[in-house]
Amino acid sequence: MKYSQLGHTSIEISRVCLGSMTWGLQNNQHDADEQINYALSQGINFIDTAEMYAVPPSPETYGKTEEIIGDWIKRHSEKRQEVILATKIAGAGLDWIRGGKPINKQAIIEAVEHSLTRLNTDYIDVYQLHWPNRTSPHFGKHWHGMLDLHAVSKDQQLEEMADILEGIQTCIKAGKIKHWGLSNETPWGLNAYLNLCNQQGVERPVSIQNEFNLLHEKDWPYLLENCVNEDIAYLPWSPLAGGLLTGKYLGGARPEGSRWTLMQRHGLFRDTQYSQQATAAYQEIAHEHHMTTAQLALAWCDQVDGVASTIIGATNMVQLKENITAFDKPLPPEALAEIDTILKTYPVPF
Repeated sequence: MKYSQLGHTSIEISRVCLGSMTWGLQNNQHDADEQINYALSQGINFIDTAEMYAVPPSPETYGKTEEIIGDWIKRHSEKRQEVILATKIAGAGLDWIRGGKPINKQAIIEAVEHSLTRLNTDYIDVYQLHWPNRTSPHFGKHWHGMLDLHAVSKDQQLEEMADILEGIQTCIKAGKIKHWGLSNETPWGLNAYLNLCNQQGVERPVSIQNEFNLLHEKDWPYLLENCVNEDIAYLPWSPLAGGLLTGKYLGGARPEGSRWTLMQRHGLFRDTQYSQQATAAYQEIAHEHHMTTAQLALAWCDQVDGVASTIIGATNMVQLKENITAFDKPLPPEALAEIDTILKTYPVPF
């Protein structure tokens, strides 16, 4: 296993981060135990979760994933120090989580307490803001014209961010979180927080996790350049584009029990004519180089300059082992050249 530095800290995180959002819906406690134990045996020391999980989110599954991880921690307390555990506070929009209200100082303090209880731990290594209070160009909202940028009050956003930082600072001083990070943010949001941290004397964010994959590379190169120069660990989520880059949804296929057969909050916005064509082309490259389409997509993420650790997820052990194997060796130059051709042919396929 290869390791990277977690932002400006001295912490070494595995280049593979074990995602957990299926635990509590598609996966049960036994499945999660098996995945965690295998991941640790392979040198993975980084686990990512969120209070909102399992996914798709619902009042019935809220907090279930953290509880499952907490159950594992309770039975393996001696291994807690070996794991870099990251979780997230949900933003506005889910009425069963704090009435759907935006994140503020008090929400941070209360949510941290609840996560600590569910996780059966005294501290969280990386506490992340799951999404901004303002609407950001994520979850299929990245096309021009979809956001009214002038509708956002800069002063109001900065005021809310400063309040959030007070909550984070309170939890850091209490030893309840070690570090903090962002998710589904933009260069402006990241830099606004960096400036406010300097003004308020709060530790800078150590990481940011955004959707990033062969079908959705909007953060290259601008946000990634920002991360490299500011010592921010960039963590791609959905490196398989919600499972599309496994190839299993090609031609409209819907394997039984797969994620796309479940309710989707934002619809199947990744399933377009162009993303289907691009995925089919990536599948040909993968087969030519004797790997699965998923392995090609994951190996590509791993070699992108600025990526610190890629968040993977699996609903069974076969998938998990296949995904982890993808990080064993870099893609050959010929494969990268072929991938670049497809990227240029389908630059924004969904």
